Amino acid sequence: MPAYDYRCITCDATFEVIRPAGDTRSPACPQCGGSSKRVFTPVGVVFKGSGFHNTDYRPAPQAESEKAAPATSCESAGSKSACSNCPAASD
Repeated sequence: MPAYDYRCITCDATFEVIRPAGDTRSPACPQCGGSSKRVFTPVGVVFKGSGFHNTDYRPAPQAESEKAAPATSCESAGSKSACSNCPAASD
């Protein structure tokens, strides 16, 4: 059976109750006997390994050798002879 968190409306105490999923009655507070409301807490999920949409469709990380400096304007144009900053242009 699942465990649910509840907070007392009267004394603001938080407590946990193990009960069937279909049971919709609010339990009484164990400290003061007042009525309570269910508290929704996020679940910490970590997606590791393959088999998850989150990890299978993410772009693969680049290797350090592929993360080279961006190409200069002369390298992207393909004409090193026209660039005065390139060592090949001075030859």
